[in-house]
Amino acid sequence: MPNRTEKITIRLPSRFVEALDLLVGVDDFPSRSEAIRTAVRDLVYLRAGLVMKKAKKLGRLQRDVTRLRDVELKYLGK
Repeated sequence: MPNRTEKITIRLPSRFVEALDLLVGVDDFPSRSEAIRTAVRDLVYLRAGLVMKKAKKLGRLQRDVTRLRDVELKYLGK
């Protein structure tokens, strides 16, 4: 099944557009669209990894808080 794509419109500072055009001009990317797709893909993977790390930390924190409450109940009767 081919990847479905959607057209979006974005506004970028002209210096970014010029940099994209430079990358396309030196054959680093075949088009602006491909350069932007690559940048978005890389961002999504990077952020997904960071979000997963945060989720793991949050899970550990929640377990620690639960243990602390259990200790308070057991030893302090709170």
